[in-house]
Amino acid sequence: MNNKFDALKDDDSGDHDQNEENNTQKDSEKEKSDREKPQSTTKRKAVVPGPAEHPLQYNYTFWYSRRTPGRPTSSQSYEQNIKQIGTFASVEQFWRFYSHMVRPGDLTGHSDFHLFKEGIKPMWEDDANKNGGKWIIRLRKGLASRCWENLILAMLGEQFMVGEEICGAVVSVRFQEDIISIWNKTASDQATTARIRDTLRRVLNLPPNTIMEYKTHTDSIK
Repeated sequence: MNNKFDALKDDDSGDHDQNEENNTQKDSEKEKSDREKPQSTTKRKAVVPGPAEHPLQYNYTFWYSRRTPGRPTSSQSYEQNIKQIGTFASVEQFWRFYSHMVRPGDLTGHSDFHLFKEGIKPMWEDDANKNGGKWIIRLRKGLASRCWENLILAMLGEQFMVGEEICGAVVSVRFQEDIISIWNKTASDQATTARIRDTLRRVLNLPPNTIMEYKTHTDSIK
């Protein structure tokens, strides 16, 4: 799987935002009509791999959030602050998004990138997340870009080998340090969380003294 990613690293053949201008008008009209319709009837066009592209096992969505430090975040304000960047279904579509995105090490302030399976919101309250938890790794400044790339490539390439357990990953840029985490569905499944931890150590090539902490989302909510 990985060599497929490597081969595509420099290939930014498609530009995903060429239609943005003429879509903006339609989007704002569509959003208005979507808001008026009950949620369940809103038809979204499914994201599918293009011809001859390498499909991923799951579709994923990139999200971005930024907040003013010092303000307490309620889940409502958090939800307003989080923006969807886009969804992809193939290796090629992933690189199209990723090649246009700022690297975490170049983000300023209090910012986060989230990469979650399509249909799962990067919030504790989401059904897929609420009984789960996350491995948290605190990084000294300068490591976030490389670690984030290694983490998401391992996730997209199904290297964790824990079935449906992985929900998504987050990189959080803070003033003193950066934090990366990977979220899974079932916090109580110790075999799964141990396997995720061991895979993280391997794919991130972490120094032996790196502290890794597992936190259930119910603890985070408290």
